[in-house]
Amino acid sequence: MKMDSDLLHSPAVGLAEEEEADMNDWKLPLAFMKKRHSEKIEGSKALAQSWRMKDRMKTVSVALVLCLNVGVDPPDVVKTSPCARLECWIDPLSMSPQKALETIGANLQKQYENWQPRARYKQSLDPTVDEVKKLCTSLRRNAKEERVLFHYNGHGVPRPTVNGEIWVFNKNYTQYIPLSIYDLQTWMGSPSIFVYDCSNAGIIVKSFKQFALQREQELEVAAINPSHPLAQMPLPPSMKNCIQLAACEASELLPMNPDLPADLFTSCLTTPIKIALRWFCMQKSAKLVPGVTLDLIEKIPGRLNDRRTPLGELNWIFTAITDTIAWNVLPRDLFQKLFRQDLLVASLFRNFLLAERIMRSYNCTPVSSPRLPPTYMHAMWQAWDLAVDICLSQLPTIIEEGTAFRHSPFFAEQLTAFQVWLTMGVENRNPPEQLPIVLQVLLSQVHRLRALDLLGRFLDLGPWAVSLALSVGIFPYVLKLLQSSARELRPLLVFIWAKILAVDSSCQADLVKDNGHKYFLSVLADNYMPAEHRTMAVFILAVIVNSYNTGQEACLQGNLIANCLEQLSDPHPLLRQWVAICLGRIWQNFDPARWCGVRDSAHEKLYTLLSDPIPEVRCAAVFALGTFVGNSAERTDHSTTIDHNVAMMLAQLINDGSPVVRKELVVALSHLVVQYESNFCTVALQFIEEEKNYTVPSPANTAEPGNLTPVRDSPAIPRLRSVNSYTNIRTATTARNLNKSLQNLNLNEEGGPAAFSPGNLSTSSSASSTLGSPDNDEYILSFETIDKMRRVSSYSSLNSLIGVSFNSVYTQIWRVLLHLAADPFPEVSDLAMKVLNSIAYKATMNARPQRILDSGSLTQSAPASPTSKGTHIHQAGGSPPMPSTSSSSLTNEVPKPPTREQPATRPPYTPTLGGQAPHSHQFPRTRKMFDKGPEQAAEDGDDPGGHRNYISAALQTGLCDWSAKYFAQPVMKIPEEHDLESQVRMERQWRFLRNARVRRHSRSITQRGVSRLDDQIFINRNPGVPSVVKFHPFNTCIAVADKDSICFWDWEKGERLDYFYNGNPRYTRITSMEYLNGHDCSLLLTATDDGALRIWKNFADQKNPEMVTAWQGLSDMLPTTRGLARRVSIYLDRSKQGGAGMVVDWEQETGLLMTSGDVRVIRIWDTDREMKVQDIPTGADSCVTSLSCDSQRSLIVAGLGDGSVRVFDRRMGPNECRVMTYREHGAWVVKAHLQKETDGHIISVSVNGDVRFFEPRTPDSINVLQTVKGLTALDIHPQANLFACGSMNQFIAVYNANGDVISNIKYYDGFMGQRIGAISCLAFHPHWPHLAVGSNDYYMSIYSAEKRLR
Repeated sequence: MKMDSDLLHSPAVGLAEEEEADMNDWKLPLAFMKKRHSEKIEGSKALAQSWRMKDRMKTVSVALVLCLNVGVDPPDVVKTSPCARLECWIDPLSMSPQKALETIGANLQKQYENWQPRARYKQSLDPTVDEVKKLCTSLRRNAKEERVLFHYNGHGVPRPTVNGEIWVFNKNYTQYIPLSIYDLQTWMGSPSIFVYDCSNAGIIVKSFKQFALQREQELEVAAINPSHPLAQMPLPPSMKNCIQLAACEASELLPMNPDLPADLFTSCLTTPIKIALRWFCMQKSAKLVPGVTLDLIEKIPGRLNDRRTPLGELNWIFTAITDTIAWNVLPRDLFQKLFRQDLLVASLFRNFLLAERIMRSYNCTPVSSPRLPPTYMHAMWQAWDLAVDICLSQLPTIIEEGTAFRHSPFFAEQLTAFQVWLTMGVENRNPPEQLPIVLQVLLSQVHRLRALDLLGRFLDLGPWAVSLALSVGIFPYVLKLLQSSARELRPLLVFIWAKILAVDSSCQADLVKDNGHKYFLSVLADNYMPAEHRTMAVFILAVIVNSYNTGQEACLQGNLIANCLEQLSDPHPLLRQWVAICLGRIWQNFDPARWCGVRDSAHEKLYTLLSDPIPEVRCAAVFALGTFVGNSAERTDHSTTIDHNVAMMLAQLINDGSPVVRKELVVALSHLVVQYESNFCTVALQFIEEEKNYTVPSPANTAEPGNLTPVRDSPAIPRLRSVNSYTNIRTATTARNLNKSLQNLNLNEEGGPAAFSPGNLSTSSSASSTLGSPDNDEYILSFETIDKMRRVSSYSSLNSLIGVSFNSVYTQIWRVLLHLAADPFPEVSDLAMKVLNSIAYKATMNARPQRILDSGSLTQSAPASPTSKGTHIHQAGGSPPMPSTSSSSLTNEVPKPPTREQPATRPPYTPTLGGQAPHSHQFPRTRKMFDKGPEQAAEDGDDPGGHRNYISAALQTGLCDWSAKYFAQPVMKIPEEHDLESQVRMERQWRFLRNARVRRHSRSITQRGVSRLDDQIFINRNPGVPSVVKFHPFNTCIAVADKDSICFWDWEKGERLDYFYNGNPRYTRITSMEYLNGHDCSLLLTATDDGALRIWKNFADQKNPEMVTAWQGLSDMLPTTRGLARRVSIYLDRSKQGGAGMVVDWEQETGLLMTSGDVRVIRIWDTDREMKVQDIPTGADSCVTSLSCDSQRSLIVAGLGDGSVRVFDRRMGPNECRVMTYREHGAWVVKAHLQKETDGHIISVSVNGDVRFFEPRTPDSINVLQTVKGLTALDIHPQANLFACGSMNQFIAVYNANGDVISNIKYYDGFMGQRIGAISCLAFHPHWPHLAVGSNDYYMSIYSAEKRLR
């Protein structure tokens, strides 16, 4: 919004003004600002989910290779005295060397078994090369593709060599024998994990990598050149999937501190708690914990795997902390691979983090491959030290006095930290460190409720949070919790699962496999659960049954259908919506569920939702009924009857106010069309024949001056590819001109009353309804044909021709589709065109196997230009060829597009932007569907397979996926418009202050009285003849409509802001406009005389205008008043000029839109529900020309073409709501205005210039004034008691309330000021004393009381 410069400089805005702004504007409801209007109806882009381990692995075999040679020290290591001696917590010198070796081996195996009890363990104590080879190859053979672990302890042999060798023994232990890592790789294969506990272990890691690289190169050579000697040898295994853990860097020796075990690295990896506690006691800080000695540590009570005991709790805390450190430091994919893929690997790596911390304190750096970032300084280690401290400080009393163990506050504190992160943080920041801990806490019953609550709040932050939680590994935990029967967990688990499934629907399979669906079925059936939790449960079930047969079967057995049907009438709209979607999905392509639905008469219960006040619910009901009839199983008479019944119920939604519902309707009907294809083909052929034989009266006699070209000659509509082809048209004038020229193309003019009958459906259309067909992007039925078919259908003798009675259902559904193909909302008409053409294609294919064209007629086809309908089409359902047409399309004459008087901004259509497929340059635009190209005649019976699938697969609306987005987005966050600090709120506040200022300033002027109104403050030539003008109530923008486009001007700066095509068909015109939400984010409503309403946003600012919604406001505009091509020039005799078109009045306070015009009713639409709420019969035989309503008094005043003014009270029934009829005017009423005050009068003016004032309670006028004769336009200023009359005699007169002329305007300003043209429209500004005038000479001028007023 542009800020008014003087508002910025004005002194502090007075309090009264603020109050006024708050009072009025904040309370007004907003129309068409819901999500379905502002968003594209489609699901969110699926995030690639990497949390699922593609290749879960197990370490199934473990080789424990110990080279200790007890009692003999290797030559290259000089040991200190005393020195570290313990191996696997055993002193080898305390027993005989052989026994020591065996005991150590057995102990090491036990230590590993704590982490992976199910693996096969093989010890190899002081082995030879052959023994190692035999061991490794046999383990690999048994393990197949699984992982094998190789643990090497080299404390009794020399250090590894730089050539990549480790040492073992000869048979009689007289020599050390080198063993190449290359050989070891060959025997071990992949995937493997290697643990090296020896000095200089880093050397092995380096050599390993070099050898692995060498192998890759050998593999590549062998692959490229099969004759190479390498290729003859057995291929070496690839080492990509191998993991290594080494005790120290290449240049480091292992620590020899006598207080530590000699195999410190192995101890850290396999007995982490024991070594961690010992190391803690060796630190200086341990003196702060009195009475704790190394002996005491050995006596800590409890078992490692019992979390309720001190030892078990420490182990649990250790797991949580190391997991958390890894998750926070490692890249996500590495974390997944090392910490989530394999239980043993995960344990070893968690313990490796401890090894890094402990061994670095002794100048030793453990090495891993893949390499990890350093973690030894991570802040979480302090939490570990604290937990150890708290535990150890209790030890003396527990052991000596047997006091109870106090559990660690660690988990509660971490949850608090997580809570602080959730409540205090900003939107964009690093993820919370504590997430993996929350996961661990789910295991504990004590904290589970709180953890689930916080987890739910975290997942609510959006899809990114769900992905994070899944990558941490939350899934198995929350899946397991579904087996819990605790009622208090239900709301939390349902919420969490709804969040997970909204982001990753592939979890449906896991749920069904673990019987998780039963949990949600029981929540749905539990009436004590709040509606929002049942909504989430039904959403989860809807995901489980979505295109997943196993899920459908499981839920059908779980009685889902009966459960859902019971909830259909729930007061909670979101629940109704999801219950319907869930039903629609369970019987989608699943016949047992459909028959179960039939038995419970599900379709009849769904009918009530078709008139639900919430459009999304109606939509979901249409979806459910659509999939109900869309089953492809065998048909019986019973099911056919049901399908017909459903189809006729759905057909009633043809004029629903919401395009979302109508789009879903087309898809639902398309299911029916696919099911009964042959019946529809028959109907289609019949309609095509009818259309061919029925000639619409030639439009030449009714054409506009300058447009006398017969319509048949006009080129076919250029193909615009995008659906919103006429919405995205700013700045690219060429594109805009293209759009502007659409209406000059081949939409038939209506020809006189003959083409109408009461049974006829509406005749609006969308210019972009030119769609691609199954085969080659050309359509069999052009828009023209469909439009004509729609009008012919009412006379067709179809019903008499087709004897079988139920066929009339197909005929009626075909008519409904014809009607929807002309929908004012492009996406709806596009879908309907697809369905119609698909069937027309099938019908003509089946009906005409013979060759249709000889290649001769094709070779000289017209050049790339908008050619006219060629001869070829008539076989496929076009119109019979006319002489002029065939000659022009088969010779190189190009028929010219019809020209009309138009300003320079609209050059005739040039085909460059048509976006046609390249081959179409050699063909007439509307050539037969199955021509293959020049020189190629259509093949016999050339029906492409899979065509039936084309229609059903291509047709779907994103409704269900779009609705599911609700669960993926934050639910608990304050919406932006309610957040007092948000930009949206600030902008709104600014607009409301501006509104208050405009009201106040303008009121001060009008209260002083306006003595003259003839200062021309704006004049410009409009691109088209102005037919309706409308001031924006608060900013300096004015909308000017010509026949089918709207131009926006800034009347203060005098510049054009925007110009776009409204999209109405050529034979219709815009007859009224309204600003909706003028006080806030304005939308523009345009009404055309075919009864269509369109609503636009993003106009007159720097964005592209977009259609928010469109619908058929009045479906049966009457024949007498339509069809004559009109120019805006106005004749005195209204009867010749055609009807009033469509007139509307908008009530912002209630969100109601009154519509009427060339019909016998006043139809009231509720824009909130997007449905018709009332039809008030006018009781007159003429059209309504003007509407004015007052929400306070519920009154509607209508001026009619017969001169009567009628007053209706909309609170009363249709028969008694007309409370007053005034018949004092003798002619057409130009304007009837109801003043908004509590005792406001009715002011009405007829074409004869008599202005009459009525008091609604008295039967006669209370005042009459006579103004100019030949009145063509009139407006009344709501505040200033002025009215202005425009005459066809080229002048404007402005009167005050007493009937005195205060201004007479005949000439434009300026030295050469020419005479004003015949006035076509005029309008006052709702607040300022400004009058906008449009005249037939294309000029648009604005007059004000004085120039300096603004």
